Amino acid sequence: MSLGKLVRSVRAFGRELSRKNLAPASANIPAIGIALGGGFARGIAHIGVLKVLEEEKIPLRFVAGTSVGALIGATYCSGVSIAELEEIARSVRFTTFARWTISRCGFASNDRMTAFLTRILKVKTFEELRIPLGVTATDFNTGEGIVFQSGSIVDPVRASCAYPCMFLPVQMGTRYFVDGMLSHPVPTRPLRTMGAERVLAVHLKGTWSTGGAPRHLFDVMGQSFAIAQDAMASLWRSAADLTIEPDVAGFAYDDFKRAGDLIRAGESAARQALPQIRKWFEVSAAATYPEVERRRAPRISPMAAD
Repeated sequence: MSLGKLVRSVRAFGRELSRKNLAPASANIPAIGIALGGGFARGIAHIGVLKVLEEEKIPLRFVAGTSVGALIGATYCSGVSIAELEEIARSVRFTTFARWTISRCGFASNDRMTAFLTRILKVKTFEELRIPLGVTATDFNTGEGIVFQSGSIVDPVRASCAYPCMFLPVQMGTRYFVDGMLSHPVPTRPLRTMGAERVLAVHLKGTWSTGGAPRHLFDVMGQSFAIAQDAMASLWRSAADLTIEPDVAGFAYDDFKRAGDLIRAGESAARQALPQIRKWFEVSAAATYPEVERRRAPRISPMAAD
C-alpha cells in the first residue's frame, strides 16, 4: 500500500469513529436522518434548520440531499461549521457556481461549482464524511433516480443541481444526469434505505411565479416544475416522520442576497418542530417503519456504490 493510500485509510477510519460518536447506540436515541429538498437560493433556509438541531444537540446519523439540499448537505457533512456555512451563504451569488452559456441543452453551466466545492469542502470523498450522505440525481435517459454514496463528492452534487433547461446535464462516465428533484424532490425514501429510523424532511414549498402572467422563460419552467413536484408530494411524505416547511414563499428563486432572512426562516420553522422531535427520544425507535415500506424504498444504484 502506498503512503498516500495509507494516510487516506487512517483518515477514513478516524472519520468513521467520528460518525459513531455523533449518536451513540441507545434504545432512546433513534437513528435520525434529515432529507434536504431542492429550492435554489431558498435552500439557504436549510442552514437555519441545521443550526437549531445542532444547538439543541439533536444527533443526525444520516443526511440526504437533492439539488441545493445536496450542496448544503455535502458541505455540512464534510465538517464545515454552521458559522462557516452562514458566512459562505452570505457571500455566494449565482455566478459563484454557474456561468451563462450558449447551448441547445441549457442556458448555463454549473461547472464553476467544481472549484467552489473544492475550495469549501473539508474532504473530497463520501467515505471521508463525518456523517453518511446520500446525494440524489436523475438519469436523463432512463429517468432512474440515483443515490450516490461513494467516491468523489463533487460531480454527484453538480449532477443533483443540474436544473433541467437552466443548467446543462452533467456527464459522468457514459451517462448524463439532471436534477435529483425529478426523482426525489425531498429525499426521504433514500434515508430509509440508508438505515434511518426517524426521518425529518425539510420541504421548501414556494412558487416561482409572483402571480399573473409569467415574466420570462425561467418563470414558466420553474412554476411548471413546482406544480409537478406538488403532485409527487405524497411519495416522499409517506416516508417522513415529520416535515419542516420554512416560510420561503416571499423569496425569489435567486434571492441569494437575502441569505440572513432565509437562515432565520429555517431557524423559526425548526424551533416550532422541536417539541415533536424530542418525543422521538421518549420511546424506543423499534418498529418505526414497516418492513414492507423498507422493501419499497428506492434501491441504491450499483453505479453509486462503486
